[in-house]
Amino acid sequence: MKKAKFFAAGSVVLAALALTACGGNSSTSSKKELNWEESAEIPTMDLSKATDSASFTQLINTMEGLYRAKSDGSQEKALATSETVSKDGKTYTFTLRKSKWNDGTPVTAKDFVYSWRRTVDPKTASQYAYLFEGIKNAMDIQNGKKKPETLGIKAVGNYKLVVTLDRRISYFNNLMAFASFFPQQEKAVKKYGSKYGTASKYMAYNGPYVMTGWTGSNLSWKLKKNQNYWDKKNVKLDAVNYSVQKTPSTAYNLYQSNKLDAVSLDAEQSKQLKSVKGYTLYPRGTTFYIQFNQAKNKYLKNANIRKALSLAVNRKNLIKVLGGSNTVSKTLTPAKLTKYNGEDYINLVSKSDEVYIDYNKAEAQKYLKKGMKELGISKLNLKLLSDDTDGAKKSTEAMQSSIQETLPQVTITTQNLPFKTRLARTDAGNFDMVVTAWGADFNDPISFLELMTTTNSQNGGKWSNSQYDNLIKASKTTGSDKERFNDLAKAEGVLLKDVGVSPLYSSTSAWIVRPNIKNLINLRDHWDFKYASIN
Repeated sequence: MKKAKFFAAGSVVLAALALTACGGNSSTSSKKELNWEESAEIPTMDLSKATDSASFTQLINTMEGLYRAKSDGSQEKALATSETVSKDGKTYTFTLRKSKWNDGTPVTAKDFVYSWRRTVDPKTASQYAYLFEGIKNAMDIQNGKKKPETLGIKAVGNYKLVVTLDRRISYFNNLMAFASFFPQQEKAVKKYGSKYGTASKYMAYNGPYVMTGWTGSNLSWKLKKNQNYWDKKNVKLDAVNYSVQKTPSTAYNLYQSNKLDAVSLDAEQSKQLKSVKGYTLYPRGTTFYIQFNQAKNKYLKNANIRKALSLAVNRKNLIKVLGGSNTVSKTLTPAKLTKYNGEDYINLVSKSDEVYIDYNKAEAQKYLKKGMKELGISKLNLKLLSDDTDGAKKSTEAMQSSIQETLPQVTITTQNLPFKTRLARTDAGNFDMVVTAWGADFNDPISFLELMTTTNSQNGGKWSNSQYDNLIKASKTTGSDKERFNDLAKAEGVLLKDVGVSPLYSSTSAWIVRPNIKNLINLRDHWDFKYASIN
């Protein structure tokens, strides 16, 4: 799932924040409201431009597409009431239910057509446009060879949508539950222009909630029940009050004083509060990893330097510092994401000695010496970029210490910036090394592996390997699942052997949630409140 926040740890700012007490916790309030935290500020509400978990959490609660994702990774029908697929798997026909935007106007098939065309249009510069590959003409449109109007999607009347593919996509319905494929109201986009998606008032919503009070940069906002939502009778909450929290101790204090109804715990809190009622672990399907900027740092283009740096990170010590339920990652794709033939996909990926994950001081020094000789240098100064949460700071400090103690010739300077700023710096390629996290968009390795293809917008380090690109391409055109997964596993082996990225760890979020809150859905670090309720 999108470019994730680095370590969702607790809570920080309450300035001028008046949060309504949770219904069921307060005898003075009859409203059914939750007080919830987010660990980072929202970069955008424009679904054509969103890439991160903070934005997508809000989008899945305020917008809706053909399907909704369920907590187990499957899908349920949302705006689609029926679906038919042609025998060759290349044509999907959806019948839509009658629903409305929050202003009372109908949501129609044309809203999907407009939204998809807008996202693949190169003028929009969507970083998620690549997900549309396989839909007829999508790549030609993105490459400027065809017009957006030629995209393989058309409206037949108001409530029938026909999608034409270039090839069968085995995970197509997974995509339809992802926010990049939701409809957009053309009237709102054109009315607000460059302001669209930059504040809660510059939006049109068709989901369970509407957003209010978000100015584009503030640290608190509200989700209010959408009275025009087609399934409003099954939306049990009146509102969700959000505040950005970055300091775990502050967050937990707010929880204890009934000003927050759930908190994300850091390592120390997780150890201390395991026996507390409401302690829950949520799988994130997320891998944290280092990207090396090979486009702007000539030293990091050297594979031996990358190997040395990766081997110099003591991952076992890192997860001890972070605590919780983190586990060392030896692949970019997280464990337990996808099974093939009853086996975890990551077991198919090569685990040869050429995978530079395990801490090894002697090997790290050997590769550094080799790389420095090739480059004609004796010292190396690098900056390590990450977020400004407590967890991110601890993580970069641990990596800085590990690398410098293992490789005295290398000096690491840490840079911890607000999430939105870190994202912008990463997207602009303004870094040497950056700690990035990626969460599964859907239950398939391609959600991670496509990121590292040469032209992918999420490939911030600009690693490029033709063998890798060809294997990813082959995985999309083969007719057999066995061949497809073998191609993906081979590609991941290539990535790891060349240290295109350096996987660090996968995490499971530890939370304390009030026991009277029911039916919460966590979509791998995204909260979906549609069916949440308070007893």
